[in-house]
Amino acid sequence: MLSTAFLLFTPFLLAAPASAVPRLVRDDVAPQCAVVTVTKTETVWATDPTQTPAAIPQAPAIEGPGVSPLAFTEKYNPASPQSALANPTIGLDSAPSPALVPAGPVPVAPIPAANANVSAGTIPPSTYRNSLYFTNWGIYGANYQPQQIPAGQVSHILYAFADIASDGEVKSSDAYADFQKRYETDSWNDQGNNAYGCIKQLFLLKKKNRQLKVLLSIGGWTYSPKFPPVAATEAGRLKFAQSAVKLVQDWGFDGIDIDWEYPVNAAEAQHFVLLLQAVRQALDSLAAQHSPGYRFLITIAAPAGSSHYNVMDLAGMDPYIDAWHLMAYDYAGSWDSTSGHQSNLYANGANPQSTKFSTEQAVRDYLARGIPASKIVLGMPLYGRSFEATTGIGQPYNGIGAGSIQSGVWLYRDLPRPGAQEAFDDVAQASYSYDPATKELISYDTVTSAVAKARYLVGRGLGGAVFWEASGDKTGSSSLVGTLAGQMGRLDPTENLLSFPASQYDNIRAGMP
Repeated sequence: MLSTAFLLFTPFLLAAPASAVPRLVRDDVAPQCAVVTVTKTETVWATDPTQTPAAIPQAPAIEGPGVSPLAFTEKYNPASPQSALANPTIGLDSAPSPALVPAGPVPVAPIPAANANVSAGTIPPSTYRNSLYFTNWGIYGANYQPQQIPAGQVSHILYAFADIASDGEVKSSDAYADFQKRYETDSWNDQGNNAYGCIKQLFLLKKKNRQLKVLLSIGGWTYSPKFPPVAATEAGRLKFAQSAVKLVQDWGFDGIDIDWEYPVNAAEAQHFVLLLQAVRQALDSLAAQHSPGYRFLITIAAPAGSSHYNVMDLAGMDPYIDAWHLMAYDYAGSWDSTSGHQSNLYANGANPQSTKFSTEQAVRDYLARGIPASKIVLGMPLYGRSFEATTGIGQPYNGIGAGSIQSGVWLYRDLPRPGAQEAFDDVAQASYSYDPATKELISYDTVTSAVAKARYLVGRGLGGAVFWEASGDKTGSSSLVGTLAGQMGRLDPTENLLSFPASQYDNIRAGMP
């Protein structure tokens, strides 16, 4: 999302050259840890068991080297679309504004009643987005396939990531994953030019779940350096918009998600506005030609650090954007000298080293810049960040340890680790686990913190939640995606589009009969 981080190295198990992988372990930290007592709070909110998704088979364990036709430098970090590997400051401020401490209880709004009579393209009041990034490299090392997406609990899928050519053309980053891979249900005897791979499977999910909209996510940390020269010229912007919309048309998608990390000056900020304008015009033209009355969507991965969003022309961008996916994670990690919460709602004034940033501060700043609350979608991580040899949250540490797929990063589905106890910071509204024997602390969202975030976003009038990324979640009542779906209430019920008469693929043009 989104966007924060991943070392796009296609087979998760292959090793990149040492020079290509920045060190994650800080060897300049040799802390003298004070002794603290770690306690587990008893604050627990129940979720509605009727709202949890049906069980989905867990991806099997990785055995042997992954196989992929591509070799990028960004494909195994399960973190988020903004790369903490390539950018240890993770896009946050080196000197952040003071994070906000809640003056009272988190505001709670009642779960809204269901709306009736919804027109296509318009999100009714009191319905929420529950969006989920799905990565095309996730089918390899994580072995997470489109069929495992909990489509009944999701309103939007963000399919990550498309690449950008030097002339501005938006193109597939992995042809095999996108439209060539044959699944067991695919025939080898079909006639004509047909799409397979993730594209076909996502279209089939749309047919079965008419509330599920699928957007093409473009960019991410690895491809973001390609945005500035393309967006700087009218020809580049036009090529970007036209080619992106052609992929939407060919692949049977419902919109575009742009993950540019990040404009660095006023000129690039203005170019971002013009790029969004060009994409909006191209999408509207597609709708007018083939699906009058339908609104194709534009969303962006929005930074949570003021040093980035203060550069951007938020007010100028907003008319073209349907949702701002606030990347409210990676607030703490290997780049810090102390352990900390990586996705807290508020600051903890009694333990400031644990909350150097806060979601509330970012939300307030976006609102102050004129962004409607209903268009801000709260980003949530489906992974945790670990700290070794520490006595607790906000304390010095030494190293980041192992991880599910990458050092220091654990998929939520693998947490808590054996021997660790989960705790909840009532002030920061953030969860973590701690093992007093190994002195390992991992910051991540749990069902408890997910419920707190659902109550926060409903009370704040925000537009919903977005998760990075699908392969990290658990199933059943432990699913964070399912927890948010149940807690928020009715999800955005606007229907997707299934008619793409100009697609180059025969099966999509025919509606995947």
